Amino acid sequence: MNLTYDAIDTSGRTTQDLIEADSIKAAVEQLRQRGLMVTNIQTASDRDVERQARSADVATTGSRLPLKQLVLFTRQMAMLLTSGSAVVPALEAIARQLRNPDHGSLIKKVKDDLEEGCTLTEALCRFPRAFDPTYCAVIAAGEASATLPQMFDRLSRIIGKRRAMRNKVLGSMAYPGLLIVLCTAVLSVLMFFVLPRFGDMFAMMSVPLPTFTTLLLAGAEGLRHYWPVVVLLVLGMAGGVVYLVVTPRGRQWCANGQLRIPLLGRLLSGLIQGQTFRTLGMLLEAHVGVLDALDLARRATKNNRFQALFDGVEGAVTSGNSLSGALESSRLVDAAICQAVRTGEESGNLGGAMSYVADVLDEDNTELLNTLTRLLEPTILIIMGVLVGAVAISLFLPLFDMTSMVQQ
Repeated sequence: MNLTYDAIDTSGRTTQDLIEADSIKAAVEQLRQRGLMVTNIQTASDRDVERQARSADVATTGSRLPLKQLVLFTRQMAMLLTSGSAVVPALEAIARQLRNPDHGSLIKKVKDDLEEGCTLTEALCRFPRAFDPTYCAVIAAGEASATLPQMFDRLSRIIGKRRAMRNKVLGSMAYPGLLIVLCTAVLSVLMFFVLPRFGDMFAMMSVPLPTFTTLLLAGAEGLRHYWPVVVLLVLGMAGGVVYLVVTPRGRQWCANGQLRIPLLGRLLSGLIQGQTFRTLGMLLEAHVGVLDALDLARRATKNNRFQALFDGVEGAVTSGNSLSGALESSRLVDAAICQAVRTGEESGNLGGAMSYVADVLDEDNTELLNTLTRLLEPTILIIMGVLVGAVAISLFLPLFDMTSMVQQ
């Protein structure tokens, strides 16, 4: 028989799922062996089985809402619910407006789950690629307190700020990226086309070459004859980058290494702190429990140093210590931020203090990003000028020697 159950795992978190067993007693024993303590178990109806199967299918194949589309969906929900619309008609209206068929199908499936008796939180949680646990936790708080319009409005503002910061980062890196591509293209043309022709000319005229010119021409000649090796090296480097981006170990190594880079590490640390503190502030203002909020904030970043920080904070809060005191013991968080958090704790407005800290961090990150961009652009231009200038000088020096020999 198919059974639905509610259980608590070893970390104290509640879980709901479907299990197949010969009897309720056998199901409870299976779950106990998995380390789960069953709080409720009952026979599942066919509708529950069908909905669970659809949920599992969606979790693996469901589409993912881009950040821009998620912001628009959240704003539309806030607007429709504030104007008095019910949740199901609001979802139906939004689904009709979406041009992407996958996005429209996703919203329709959320609506179908609601019509079958799910809560909005349960329906959204079935689409983890579109709605993360933080999003679902805020919606759950809105349902529990009958403040869904306000929660959707709060989510739209928070996600909008996250999108704005991401666009600032991408926009600031666009011009330096273009300069790097241009520099690479110029050097490639010089090495593959210009230098070999000068090398042939110098060889025909038997001109004595400086050491640097000889090495440069030898390098260009090697690139012409062994370009497949160069292509393989480039592909290998690209594969390494893909490994760093795709695999969990690679992402972790890359994330930890970035924090050690001067200025860039400070910027990345500020971006992570801004995101996690804004998540904490939003959850606490939505009356989510402190421990649950800390757990969700920890999952908002993939950097194990910050995950370890929030593990320590969660342990300190569980032991009865203050959150600000746990933050002060870490070198990752500035003293000014810890002081602001302590003020929020003492005034009973911890959520507001977290949101204020996130706003301050966003301002600092924007200023630091502008500084980094202003430093990066001239640095790339200087490097490009030095390289091109070195190539030009190495080619003109033999020409000057040829002119001197002709005049003599």
